Amino acid sequence: MDFELSEEQIMIRDLCRDFAKKEIAPYADEWFDAECFPTEVFTKLADLELMGLLIPEEYGGTNAGTMAMVMAIEELGKVDQSIATTLQAHLTIGSLPYLHFGTHEQKKKWLTPLAKGEHLGAFGLTEPQAGSDAANIMTTSRLEGDQRVVNGTKSFISNAGTPLSYGLVALTSNGSSESGKRQYSAIIIPKGTPGYTVGKPYKKIGWHTVDTREQVFDNVRVPRENLLGEQGSGFRAFLKTLECGRISVATLGLSLAESCLAMSLKYALERQTFGKPLASHQVIQFKLADMATQTEMARLMIYRAATLRDEGRPFAKEAAMAKLASSEIAVKTAEEAVQIHGGYGYMRESPVSRFYLDSKILTIGEGTSEVQRMVIARQLGC
Repeated sequence: MDFELSEEQIMIRDLCRDFAKKEIAPYADEWFDAECFPTEVFTKLADLELMGLLIPEEYGGTNAGTMAMVMAIEELGKVDQSIATTLQAHLTIGSLPYLHFGTHEQKKKWLTPLAKGEHLGAFGLTEPQAGSDAANIMTTSRLEGDQRVVNGTKSFISNAGTPLSYGLVALTSNGSSESGKRQYSAIIIPKGTPGYTVGKPYKKIGWHTVDTREQVFDNVRVPRENLLGEQGSGFRAFLKTLECGRISVATLGLSLAESCLAMSLKYALERQTFGKPLASHQVIQFKLADMATQTEMARLMIYRAATLRDEGRPFAKEAAMAKLASSEIAVKTAEEAVQIHGGYGYMRESPVSRFYLDSKILTIGEGTSEVQRMVIARQLGC
């Protein structure tokens, strides 16, 4: 499979690399410590036309493709995982449900502002009693005349509480089919709708700049046309959206591993121990060699999954494999980076510590490692 980048992909990569260096790197630690959401960064990303990479031009996007998205997330994530996380969630789970299941009118109304970066997209799935077991959601929707009434609570939802947020698409349960099987529908719930309450930001171990909150729906009423897709098709919309989301989260892991490797190599070459550079000790050389090998393995798996999607070929198995491998590689690489840096790596003033704190969530978000193994096994025919 040919992974040679196109001129457009190289341009997006270089654009994001330069942007991250100038507009994010000088402030990343400050934002992390303050746990604040830098709205201005995403306004600037919108100006660069990076908020609609997967969306056709008809609806305000650039249709640059999956590999272009990977380039953008990889470059931003090497500097700040939170910024890259917010962008990837917007590009995938926040926008793709409209693209895949929305009517032309819904795309014009809701998707176009997302693709232009006027708003941030969000998807509401997780609940207090439903995460990996997504079918166990308790949030309900019912049709009353010309309105849909939504009740329930969503947990750990990102991008729905910022100044740029418009609301979210919520996965709801709406009764059972004639066969007795539960049905699920995706409902568009705009910000400011009576009964819709956005909670305070969660205090997280990492991803401090990602705006993550609880969403509560108390007899929320929206127009019946806010149903996204057909009645009962919500779970299918959720599963289809996650496939691409796994590629983007895998890319977060790749970018984190790349930065940890680069910082560790630089430190090992400069740090003197026992009268010679730390990098001259075989035990450190082996650590760096393993980190480099695993990082390259993650890259190849991600690029393969992204290329398959861009070619219109099945990619669900490859996306799950890439997400599983890359996220676990990220955790291991971050741990080794702190170990190589020693006591300095454990200090918050060390950049490597921020990546260490950001790493673990990658094995949880967008489907845990255990769920990825289930998906892969199912794709194998088990």
